[in-house]
Amino acid sequence: MFNFPGKALDELAARIGEAVAASPAKDIEKNVKAMLHSSLARLDVVSREEFDTQTAVLAKTREKLEALEARVAQMEAQRDAGEVSPAP
Repeated sequence: MFNFPGKALDELAARIGEAVAASPAKDIEKNVKAMLHSSLARLDVVSREEFDTQTAVLAKTREKLEALEARVAQMEAQRDAGEVSPAP
């Protein structure tokens, strides 16, 4: 294996970073990020926080709906029981 001193590796990494920053690859990266940002901005998306909030609201709404459905069914059953008269 190679045995390089830490300082030499740090210098090499810094030089490579400078070369990449000055290369067309960095410009391409910036352009791709800008295009992605622009495309995502046009989409109808929400943040994860907003999604989680709306999921919680939906869960509460479902619970209320189920409770109301059960109450209506109970009231209908009571109404139907009162309307049914015994046969003569």
